[in-house]
Amino acid sequence: MILALIAIVAGFVILVWSADRFVEGAAATAGHAGMPPLLIGMVIVGFGTSAPEMVVSAIAAMDGSPGLALGNAFGSNITNTGLILGVCALFIPLSVHSKIVRKELPLLLAISCLTGVFLWNGELARWQGAVLLLGFFSLIGWSIYSALTGKGDVIEGNIESELEAHAMPLGRALFWVIAGLLLLIVSSRLLVWGAVTIAQQLGVSDLVIGLTIVALGTSLPELAATVIAARKGEHDIAIGNVVGSNMFNLLAVIGIAGVIAPMSNVPTEAMTRDWPVVLGLTIALFVFAYGFKGQGRINRWEGLALLLAYIVYTGYLILEISGAQ
Repeated sequence: MILALIAIVAGFVILVWSADRFVEGAAATAGHAGMPPLLIGMVIVGFGTSAPEMVVSAIAAMDGSPGLALGNAFGSNITNTGLILGVCALFIPLSVHSKIVRKELPLLLAISCLTGVFLWNGELARWQGAVLLLGFFSLIGWSIYSALTGKGDVIEGNIESELEAHAMPLGRALFWVIAGLLLLIVSSRLLVWGAVTIAQQLGVSDLVIGLTIVALGTSLPELAATVIAARKGEHDIAIGNVVGSNMFNLLAVIGIAGVIAPMSNVPTEAMTRDWPVVLGLTIALFVFAYGFKGQGRINRWEGLALLLAYIVYTGYLILEISGAQ
C-alpha cells in the first residue's frame, strides 16, 4: 500500500510537470512552423492539456482496467466543471465573449448525450469506441477550421500573448516535445499501477479510483491553465480550456479505451450515478455560459452551485470508499 501511494504521488508530480513541458514545447514548435496562434491554442494546447487523460486511458486499457479509463474520463469532466470552473467563478466571475467558445458549448452537450447512449446498455463495443475516436478527429478538424476562419475572435489576442510569453528556441522546443511525451508515458504507467493496487487493497472498483484520485491528478494541467487564465482576465481561455478538455475526454479517452479493450460489463453505477452528474454539470455549464439573451457569464452564485455539486458528489464517493473497507 505504501509503495502504491508513493507511485501515485510520484506519478502525479511527473505527469503534471511533463504535460506542461510537452504543451510548451509543442506550442513553441508549432509557432516556429508558422501556425496561426488561434490554431495553436485550440488544437496543440488543447490536445496537450488532455494528453495525461489519454495516455492514462490507453495504459489502463492495455493493463486490463478499462473501468479506470472510464472513471478517469467521467471524473475529469466532473472535476473540470465542478471544481475548476466552480472555484474560478467563485472568486472571479467569468464572462464569455468568444463566438468559438459559444459554438463549443452545445457541441459538448451533444457529445455528453452520445456517450450516454453508447454506454446505456452496459457495454462499449469496439465499433462504438471507433466512432468516438472518429468524432475526436472530426473535432480536431472542426477546431482547425474554426481557428483558420475565426480571425478577429476575442480569444485570439489572449492566446497570442500567452504564446509570446512562453517562446523558446526550436531545438529546446523539440527536446521538450519528445522528453515530455516519454515522461508522460512513464508517469502514467506508474500512476495506473499505483491506482489499481490501491483499488485492490481497499476493495473498491477501479472505476471509483478513476473517478476520484486519478481524475483529480490528471486534471491538474487544466486546473493550472484555467486558474492562470482567469487571474489574467482571459475568461474565454479559462472556459475554453475546460470545454475543450471535456470534449476530448469523452471522445478520445473513452474512445481509446473502447478500441483497445471493449467493455462488456460497464458498471451499473457508472450510468446511474456518474454519467447523470456529468450530464447535469454540462447542462448547467451550457445554461450559465451560453448567454441566450446576450453575453454568457458564470457569476459567483453559479460558481458556488458548481462547486457544491462537486463537493457533494465527491463526498458521496469517499463515503462509498470508506464503507468498502
